[in-house]
Amino acid sequence: MTSRPVAVVTGASSGIGAATARHLAEAGYEVVCAARRLDRIEALAKEIGGRAVQCDVTSADDVAALTAAAGAEVDLLVNNAGGAFGFEPVADADLDAWRRMYEVNVIGVAAVTKSLLPALIAARGTIVVMGSTAGQVAYEGGGGYVAAKHAVKAVVDTLRLELYDQPVRVCEIAPGMVKSEGFALTRFEGDEAKAEAVYAGVAEPLTSDDIAEIVTWVASRPPHVNIDRLTVRPRAQAAQHKVFRKN
Repeated sequence: MTSRPVAVVTGASSGIGAATARHLAEAGYEVVCAARRLDRIEALAKEIGGRAVQCDVTSADDVAALTAAAGAEVDLLVNNAGGAFGFEPVADADLDAWRRMYEVNVIGVAAVTKSLLPALIAARGTIVVMGSTAGQVAYEGGGGYVAAKHAVKAVVDTLRLELYDQPVRVCEIAPGMVKSEGFALTRFEGDEAKAEAVYAGVAEPLTSDDIAEIVTWVASRPPHVNIDRLTVRPRAQAAQHKVFRKN
């Protein structure tokens, strides 16, 4: 019996991460679902025939445990764990929130990638990093998140250069407006009215499944094909600041 290829998905407890785990399982992967909320990833792993590993990507011990659990060969790493905290101008920056965003979005990506890289090289694998259009253009109120996602973009591009002679592909997916579980609620500290206002009047924002399908497509390209960066927005969002909203 041929074993399934192994995919590790961080931030798999909800939103894009959970949707990605489901899509990859349907595509034939054994998915290692990694996240802080153990109850959620255990339920997800049971649903898709995967494995659950509790992991905070900012914890060195957790990352080491995830690497041990993933095994000697990892065919696909989806660095999805991240988040935005706050929406204040730079002049009023909550610097603790900025540090937290840098830790989870940037240091977390670097830590997980560094730890799993030998297994990815052994499997001739693929690294997919979940970036954002916030990593391409700034917008008011997004300073800390914009800075972190610009740093993520720099990490991806540097890593690709450094691995040019290794059999590992490196890709960033940069979504625009995605109405995913928890993202806006987290940014606005549970304020549902503010969270819903982000999507007000937008008939069809992207969904978590839209992004998960793209992750699966990127991973399924022939081994010699590398999708360096894929920017995806809903049709209603022509640019970061240009969104069609129905009255």
